[in-house]
Amino acid sequence: MSWTDFYRRRDALDAVLATAAADPAAPPAFDRDVFATEDELLLALHYRWMQQLTGRLGVALGSDDDDRVEIVTRTWRALAAEQPVLRAVLDERPTPAEAVEREQRMLALTAGLADLSEPAEEITRVGRAFTRLVRGAPTGAVVPGRHRRFAKSA
Repeated sequence: MSWTDFYRRRDALDAVLATAAADPAAPPAFDRDVFATEDELLLALHYRWMQQLTGRLGVALGSDDDDRVEIVTRTWRALAAEQPVLRAVLDERPTPAEAVEREQRMLALTAGLADLSEPAEEITRVGRAFTRLVRGAPTGAVVPGRHRRFAKSA
C-alpha cells in the first residue's frame, strides 16, 4: 500500500465515523473505490480499534503493577469512552466473526485468563465471556483472584 492509499483509506474511515456520529446504527455510506464491501470497511474499522487497543494495553501493562484483568478492563473501557462512535459502529454492525474472535482471544490471553497452550476454541470462549463482562459490568466489578473460576464457568 502506498502512502497515497494509506491516506485515502484513513480519510474514508474518518468520513464514515463523522457521518456515523449522528446515527451509528444507520448503514454506513462509504467510498466503494476505497472499500469494495461493507465487510471490508468493518474490518478496517475493527483494525483501527485493535491498533489503538493493543497499543494502549502494551503501555498499560508495561507501566502498571495492578492485576492484568483490571488493566485490560480499564484500558478497554477507557478506549470505548474515548472512541464512542467507532465503538458504536462496530457494535451496531455485524463485524466479520474472525476479527471479533481474534480480539476475544487477544483479550483473554492479555488478561491472563487463558494460555497459548489451550485450544483456540477455548481461548475464544473465555475471551467472549470476558468481553461480555468488560462491556456489561460496572467499573470495579471484576474480582481479583477469581478470574480463572469466572472464565472457565462462563
